[in-house]
Amino acid sequence: MCRHLAYLGPPVTLSSLVLDPTHSLYEQSWSPQDMRGGGTVNADGFGLGWYPEGDAAVSGGPVRYRRNVPIWTDENLPGLAGSIRSGAVVAAVRNGTVEMPYGQAAVAPFMLGDWLFSHNGRIPGWPESTLKLAERLPVADLLRVDAPVDSALLWALISNRLSEGAPPADAVAAVVLEVEAAAPGSRLNVLLTDGEQLVATAWTHSLHVRRTSDSVTVASEPFGDAGWTAVPDRSLLVATATTVQVTPMEGHQ
Repeated sequence: MCRHLAYLGPPVTLSSLVLDPTHSLYEQSWSPQDMRGGGTVNADGFGLGWYPEGDAAVSGGPVRYRRNVPIWTDENLPGLAGSIRSGAVVAAVRNGTVEMPYGQAAVAPFMLGDWLFSHNGRIPGWPESTLKLAERLPVADLLRVDAPVDSALLWALISNRLSEGAPPADAVAAVVLEVEAAAPGSRLNVLLTDGEQLVATAWTHSLHVRRTSDSVTVASEPFGDAGWTAVPDRSLLVATATTVQVTPMEGHQ
């Protein structure tokens, strides 16, 4: 399994989310507390995605920094993360699945237009278990898939629904339920944001949420200060910087 987090709120440095806190995502890369049989270390790459503030936001859309090396080996990261501030962030460290590529293109967050996406988990039997789902996608969507990995296909399925006008929460819930039906036992813990709203799932793995009066943070594992609440398994979380709603996913239409 991988580890990931997302943040919405007043601008903060990337370092304050990823590097500085106790049991930060940086530390979780080599010392995760809850991998549930999915590996012991997240050394197969890392990625940061954020929405620029001020003049830098004029260009539109998020910015992404991904590497296919362990996060602790990137000597440029502390300076980079300490100098960038954002009010909307997604970050991930990767534990690659056997028989899937380990290149940079396989590392979350994935990006399309205004959206950032991350997947913590795996789809058993991939790719054979998802062939029928993949066949429904337009050829252009398949050609744009970042890498031949289950996470990238999952993102293609969700982004296709978004492009057809589905609300983000509905797009995520529908795809998670479809994939689970096609590949029972999938671990489908996802994060999706456009910088204003956040959709996350807890599906056969851990997810926690921390709220303040003006911010929301979700993460695979708690880090930093107290105040975290576990999200029940098989739940859908929809949030802005000031609101959080958690609902059961099974039976979601």
